[in-house]
Amino acid sequence: MSAHPSASVDVEAIRAAFPALERDIAPDTPLVYLDNAATTLTPEPVLDAMDEYYRSYNANVHRGLHTLSQEASVAYEDAHDDVASFIGASGGREELIFTKNTTESLNLVAQAWGLAELGPEDEIVISAAEHHSNLVTWQQVAARTGATLRILDLTPEGHIDLAHAAEIIGPNTAVVSVLHVSNTLGTINPLDAIGDLARASDALFVVDGAQAVPIMPVDVEAIDADFYAFSGHKMAGPTGIGCLYGKRALLEDMEPFLFGGEMIRTVSYETASWNDLPWKYEAGTPPSAEGIGLGAAVEYLASIGMDAIANHERELTAYALERLAEIDGLVVYGPDRADERGGLVSFTMADIHAHDIAEITNDYGVAIRAGHHCTQPLHDRLGVAATTRASFYAYNTRQEIDVLLEALRATQQLFA
Repeated sequence: MSAHPSASVDVEAIRAAFPALERDIAPDTPLVYLDNAATTLTPEPVLDAMDEYYRSYNANVHRGLHTLSQEASVAYEDAHDDVASFIGASGGREELIFTKNTTESLNLVAQAWGLAELGPEDEIVISAAEHHSNLVTWQQVAARTGATLRILDLTPEGHIDLAHAAEIIGPNTAVVSVLHVSNTLGTINPLDAIGDLARASDALFVVDGAQAVPIMPVDVEAIDADFYAFSGHKMAGPTGIGCLYGKRALLEDMEPFLFGGEMIRTVSYETASWNDLPWKYEAGTPPSAEGIGLGAAVEYLASIGMDAIANHERELTAYALERLAEIDGLVVYGPDRADERGGLVSFTMADIHAHDIAEITNDYGVAIRAGHHCTQPLHDRLGVAATTRASFYAYNTRQEIDVLLEALRATQQLFA
């Protein structure tokens, strides 16, 4: 599967594949969906794949010799291979675990590796911009193991401060866990430099790729991450399905943290042994329909081309930054340059609360996100209680950003 076949997108053809974009929020008020960093909409090929599963071969995978179970098993296993190929994991399904979401993927690493390997002499390094799923997870591991949690500073533009990283990533560092793209600042982090620092200290290198895999080409082997986590619902796939890529040697060495059916090889009243990868980490009845839906999603994204999606995101982001600069009192957080950020923009507008902005823009059909975006400590550092976030995807257009600007101007006039 090639994820990068073209350099531009046919936005109208893409929009036609997403049924939700056909609806109006109110009479003569079309939906302008700019909340893609939270969850993207779902295209017809994914809906069709999941519908076919439920209508034609809905059965437990790996549990039966009958036709339906065999068909479900093949489709579910193929989905692992397709997603692995999509992110450049040459080991295929053995290196690609299906979870519920990015949060569970990061917890799997923290529980199965962190609790077993870390102690009071160890340091865990994360950045100041981490999503709660990466911050709280390692915070709790540190509390339970006695390890020290250390925070990488950010530059004024929102980049991870590499000079500070070079100071604190050292002999006592056992794990470095950072996001690829910030869900609040939009910053694309320099994983090559951070990974080099981690490897020089023999530290585990973990990456939260939830905001990266949907919008740009990702090659986990080129990144050389030990673990890389992401979610299906942010990349045109269904909710309830996430992924953890892990290097095979690590996955084979770790003990699972969920136990039960499917993940075992043999069981007695005294002991148990574990199944092959990746099933060792997929206890119980898995999210079969969701996994099959995610397989369809990566095929759909690959047909568009991730290079093309990345270019489109950059163009929209550059246009949004240009238009938002027209509004007096509006402050954008994160890098000024579109090529240094993913397809999202978080901002404040003078004394208008983010929730008020989101509520009023909804009257114009514009769906945006308001709050701390699961980065409360980052917002504390920024000195704001909340921001408003507009985030883009392959089906969004410049005209929709114009509607956002119209709604923001109306909000400003109302509060004036």
